[in-house]
Amino acid sequence: MAENVTIARPYADAAFALARGANALGPWSEVLDRLALVAADSTMQACFTDPKLSADQLNKLMVDVAGDLNAEQQNFIRVLVENERLQVLPEIRDLFVALKNEHEGVLEAKIASAFPLDDAALAALKADLEARFKVVINVTVSIDPELIGGVRIAVGDEVIDASVRGKLANMAAALKN
Repeated sequence: MAENVTIARPYADAAFALARGANALGPWSEVLDRLALVAADSTMQACFTDPKLSADQLNKLMVDVAGDLNAEQQNFIRVLVENERLQVLPEIRDLFVALKNEHEGVLEAKIASAFPLDDAALAALKADLEARFKVVINVTVSIDPELIGGVRIAVGDEVIDASVRGKLANMAAALKN
């Protein structure tokens, strides 16, 4: 995985520079989301390595499947095809989103909850996180029944573990010492 990130970084940087220069960070982000979904499809992955498909055919396939693309985005796909880098599109998208968020002063928060959160609880949690970190927070919520109760929040490198499982682990560690 680290190798894919290393390979993807210059492409993400180039896409970000193009998008920022054209004041089109949002549209580029949407296109990269679509391209990452296309690249994650097992049928498309088989096409990436199919020696029967020429670079032109693969490029046309990607452009057709990706939908509405401007000239720069089509050229970006062509460069990825020529350099056999389509398989790292998910990493390119992730790195691009990180650059976009940094540029816009936004942080990503991944919230794992033992149970589904209602809209009011999620809004309150998001507001608390924004007050704590003093930035806009984009929230992604997942359900993890192994937490037993509570939530586990990851914002950047910081983890806030307010889960029952986390508290039990802390108590077990304290009892061992």
